[in-house]
Amino acid sequence: MCRPPAGTDERHIRDALVPVLAEVCAKVGFDHRGATLLRYVGNAVFRLQAHPVIVRIVLAPSLRHRVPKVVAVANWLAESGVPAVRLLDGVEQPVRAGDHLATLWDEVPATGPVPTGRDLAGLLRQFHELEPPAFELPRWEPLAIVLGRLSDAQDIDPADRAFLEQRCAQAQAALAALRYELPLGPVHGDAYLGNLIPGPNGPVLCDFDSTCLGPREWDLTPMAVGQLRLGHPPEQYREFAEHYGFDVTSWPGFPVLREVRELKMVAGALPVLAGNPLVKAEFTRRLQSLRDGVDEAGWVPYR
Repeated sequence: MCRPPAGTDERHIRDALVPVLAEVCAKVGFDHRGATLLRYVGNAVFRLQAHPVIVRIVLAPSLRHRVPKVVAVANWLAESGVPAVRLLDGVEQPVRAGDHLATLWDEVPATGPVPTGRDLAGLLRQFHELEPPAFELPRWEPLAIVLGRLSDAQDIDPADRAFLEQRCAQAQAALAALRYELPLGPVHGDAYLGNLIPGPNGPVLCDFDSTCLGPREWDLTPMAVGQLRLGHPPEQYREFAEHYGFDVTSWPGFPVLREVRELKMVAGALPVLAGNPLVKAEFTRRLQSLRDGVDEAGWVPYR
């Protein structure tokens, strides 16, 4: 039986996800029994007990179209030598189970030191120096993800939906007026310390759901917002900005990117509001802070 995070609706996990995981594993000859559920927000992420493998199952129907891109990006980074998680070799990916899509990855033993802002800056510089891949990366449209999650949401008050749609429209208008200082190119799309795994040979990048062609300033925004909204140590961001060589908070367009990042941070909970009470409580807190115009730290990570 999979062990859900504290506060997660166990019946929902058992009824909706375990059969999907079992089907995915059966298709590749793996045993799903005893798997551990590591994360349950945009994706359900499982660690298999019987194999050194991570299974990621997309939860939101509107985000399933990104999975082939994730596979292509992972292969591109492997060919380019960028330290990143690797797809499980010998398995045609993605794996379909009913309406669900899953990807399987080599497990990275989290045995190294805790990643730092300097680590992330170095990996992002390496990522940003890559030539665009041979396949076509999607263009950066960060608010499309928010609107897609709103369209999928089953357990959201109509007034909350209308509020978020209005904020998205305002943010989209502000984005259209921005002028960037850094060159456009491939961006990770969700670059924060939570998307680094402390491997035995150094940290590696993970989570390519949001990888696209866009402004490099976007990849520098999550660390800054993490300090402002989640209360991360200021020295962590200063180290990151110093070693990357650009302080996005000093750029005039940062307030707009901050707004977009915060809308994504709120909407990240929408696929699982009905099945995760702790996530729903944090979603409500974040939404209220936007309504009240409270812009200091106080948010906590979704679990």
